[in-house]
Amino acid sequence: MPIDEDRPFLPVRIALLTVSDTRGPAEDRSGDILAERITGAGHILAARYIERDDRSAIVARLHAWIDDPQVDCIITTGGTGVTGRDVTPEALAQVQDKEIPGFGELFRWLSYQTIGTSTIQSRATACVARGTYIFALPGSTGAVKDAWDGILASQLDSRFRPCNFVELMPRLMER
Repeated sequence: MPIDEDRPFLPVRIALLTVSDTRGPAEDRSGDILAERITGAGHILAARYIERDDRSAIVARLHAWIDDPQVDCIITTGGTGVTGRDVTPEALAQVQDKEIPGFGELFRWLSYQTIGTSTIQSRATACVARGTYIFALPGSTGAVKDAWDGILASQLDSRFRPCNFVELMPRLMER
């Protein structure tokens, strides 16, 4: 897909949330991959945190970042499966104004190319909440690579044509 080099690159301020009961900073490989890709693409890593698999705690963290003017976008990794502790999509549902269903659909299509029918277990999702984009990715290293490389790298690049999420940011709060 084309990058229009005549357009300016606009860095996005991205907060990164790892959702896990078992990972600490030393074990957060998916978070490390995302942080590297975010800064490597020229964006700003505005915040990074590891939150336990607790819907109320995740919702509170999301609200804090949604209300932070230094955060344009939130990417979460983890908690999108189907087990009892996987509650990230439910947390997003509590804060969202608008769902972005195409994100999860496209993610699963891309993931299918890598892991086949196992992708059906992913509840990757995305939304807009009070003018902030939120993307919920699975917790595996392969999944975050698929999501960033196959979707987010281009959609968070203001030069991507024919359209991208960045150019819509000034209009997200329209009524």
